[in-house]
Amino acid sequence: MISTISRSVELNNNIQNNYISSPVNNLNEIETKLFEIFENELNSINGVILRYNPIAIYKLAKFISGKINRSASIGIAGETASGKSTITLDIIDTIELFAKVFNIESIITRVNTDDYYFDRSEEVKKAGGMAEFAKNYDFDVPEALELDLMYKHINELLSGKPVFLPKYDMSGTTIRLDNHTLALPSKIIISEGLFTLTDKIKDAFDFKIYVDIDSEIQKERFYVRANERGLGESAHTIYKNASEKAKIYIRPCKNFADIVLSGEADRNGYKIFLNKILSLVEQIHFSK
Repeated sequence: MISTISRSVELNNNIQNNYISSPVNNLNEIETKLFEIFENELNSINGVILRYNPIAIYKLAKFISGKINRSASIGIAGETASGKSTITLDIIDTIELFAKVFNIESIITRVNTDDYYFDRSEEVKKAGGMAEFAKNYDFDVPEALELDLMYKHINELLSGKPVFLPKYDMSGTTIRLDNHTLALPSKIIISEGLFTLTDKIKDAFDFKIYVDIDSEIQKERFYVRANERGLGESAHTIYKNASEKAKIYIRPCKNFADIVLSGEADRNGYKIFLNKILSLVEQIHFSK
């Protein structure tokens, strides 16, 4: 594991390598710098951005500048095996590292969409196990999750209130423990999941991000994961149902996403891109 000191040096090197040297004094300048960062990434070979909405840049500039003086919420969605969870964790890691370097407290809080699946443990027991229960129950639809509760929790965090989040057991019991994990308000609230940008929850997010990926690469990833989880022949049925439901509930989310990311980009590419934005934050708030 890389030590905190080494990671701090790594972050500072990234900031220096991608530093925007000209001073930033007002909102228009911040917007211009952000557009440069996004356009360069969009037009670069193997860039992490596939598409972005200019309106999101204006909003991001307001948050970075402090014109919007409240927490920001980020929702990340994509199909199974698209890379959304990995990207989310890399985003969190990069921002937390930046916060350590500049002694920023309460920087980011994660709300895991998967923890909002309804508890169906009693039904699973009555059915004689998960395999039998799943024959007549669909986990690949938004209705399988209590998204209303998630919406409520995110808005409470954004209003500065601490919240006890649920915790869902993904091992096959379908047990959900409510009021399990204390989440404290922070400067950024981030969530990811299959249904994070569906109708019931999407309006909770200031920034909507969709992770897109080539279908063949996604399928290959899915079966590697299925093999690791020992799904056996049932993997084919699971993948078919997930793909069919994705066409209905998940892929349309790309149409109104503020930013569409490539799920095929190198992991380090996301960190480098984010560090370019963080270097701008440093100029505005931490440069003497």
